[in-house]
Amino acid sequence: MKNTLPGLAIVLIAILSLVLFPTIKGAQSMNDETDQNPQVLLETTMGKFTIELDMQNAPNTSANFLAYVDDGYFVDTIFHRVIPKFMVQGGGLTADMQDKPNKRAAIQNEANNGLKNDRGTLAMARTGDPHSATSQFFINHNDNAFLNFSSESTQGWGYAVFGRVIDGMDVVDAIAGVQTANSGGHQDVPVETITMTRASRL
Repeated sequence: MKNTLPGLAIVLIAILSLVLFPTIKGAQSMNDETDQNPQVLLETTMGKFTIELDMQNAPNTSANFLAYVDDGYFVDTIFHRVIPKFMVQGGGLTADMQDKPNKRAAIQNEANNGLKNDRGTLAMARTGDPHSATSQFFINHNDNAFLNFSSESTQGWGYAVFGRVIDGMDVVDAIAGVQTANSGGHQDVPVETITMTRASRL
């Protein structure tokens, strides 16, 4: 009789371990997945949409974007270039069509990560230098295969995809459909300013 209770305790512990361990492991997996795919809510004067970043395939580009989110840089920047069936671009200019100061250093192009410039994906805007991206990004409004990486050359680097819109693509569609004109030396500028009012992690 003296060994009955310890024996039962061992059995109970074994059963609880079988029940709880998958739950704990599952929670850890969820946390890992969240870390690899952080989400950002981007609010604009035309509505809001949610972005999911791909930290696994575009770690440096995603971290760069999150740094701008965390320090509030995107607030009061605009979508300054809008071309339907192509893309909507923003994240660097203010309503007076001036560069917003305090940009971070340019980042290495990660377009060779296998991600494609398909509709709804986010990619970094840049100059002719493949490794010149800072804060400006664009949302593909179409499948734009010609923007994809093809080789590590000036012509072939392409544009680095680092996330996608997972909710609110109708807002992006609405932005893409606005009337545009030339302004401040730029083409395809929305006639009515579209401002980012908030960017925050979820």
